[in-house]
Amino acid sequence: MASQRTILTSRRLVKVFGEDAKEFLQNLVSCDVSNVSPTSSAFGALLTPQGKLLWDFFIFADEKTGGFLFDVDAEEMDAFAKRLAFYKLRAKVFVEPEAETVRVVAQWGDTLREDKPHDPRHALMGLRYESRQEVEETASEADYHAHRIQLGIPQSGLDFKLADVFPHDTDMDSLHGVAFSKGCFIGQEVVSRMKHRGTARKRIIQVSADHPLPAAGCDILADGKSVGTMGSSSGTNGLALLRLDRVKAATDKGAPLTCDGTVLTATIQDWAGFDWPSSN
Repeated sequence: MASQRTILTSRRLVKVFGEDAKEFLQNLVSCDVSNVSPTSSAFGALLTPQGKLLWDFFIFADEKTGGFLFDVDAEEMDAFAKRLAFYKLRAKVFVEPEAETVRVVAQWGDTLREDKPHDPRHALMGLRYESRQEVEETASEADYHAHRIQLGIPQSGLDFKLADVFPHDTDMDSLHGVAFSKGCFIGQEVVSRMKHRGTARKRIIQVSADHPLPAAGCDILADGKSVGTMGSSSGTNGLALLRLDRVKAATDKGAPLTCDGTVLTATIQDWAGFDWPSSN
């Protein structure tokens, strides 16, 4: 497939820089920032002490300040920057919105450049980087979402609500969004316990149908009971946040999975580090 490129206008950048920036962030966010460089980015989250996901983001190296650029949902930028500033206390750290002229770019397909960061979630997602130059777009943001949905990659605000889920619910443990071995960060004890005990029951997985899928937020039923919620979709492919144990129990009985009258087929992504629960 020929390379496709688009500016993600739904995203904005927050810059974090200063003498203590790296240590400050390493003790705060779920991902490991130590390997972030001009050719390597990170995907992670800021959690509550109880392990709930407040914001997810990508982190790029900021060559201009020697610090970091956080790629976040544009509507969440101000709240996210305010929370980071709240945590810095006496640390020598500065948190500021980046200029709107600095854009987030997504590029996927063949013949991708080697000097730009790859999307750290999945190799086939392609490149994701910030640009201060003019960008020649060959695709739309809708094309980008169709691409990520085809790969089964969730996005906050579209497939789940912030502050309402754990990282495991959104598959971050399978998408390199949690560095379990790096040491303490906010919410680390809870997400580590979920990993080691295998207690995550909700997951975002792929769903499909014979015709276009219902709108996001639609209640998904199995055997007459609610088992989850529809997320984003593109044509007949989509994502849904589902209770895997309830879906498995219903399908074992031959009960269909439906959303607004549409019969769905649920499939766990091939990259996932989890599977359907045992029938027992």
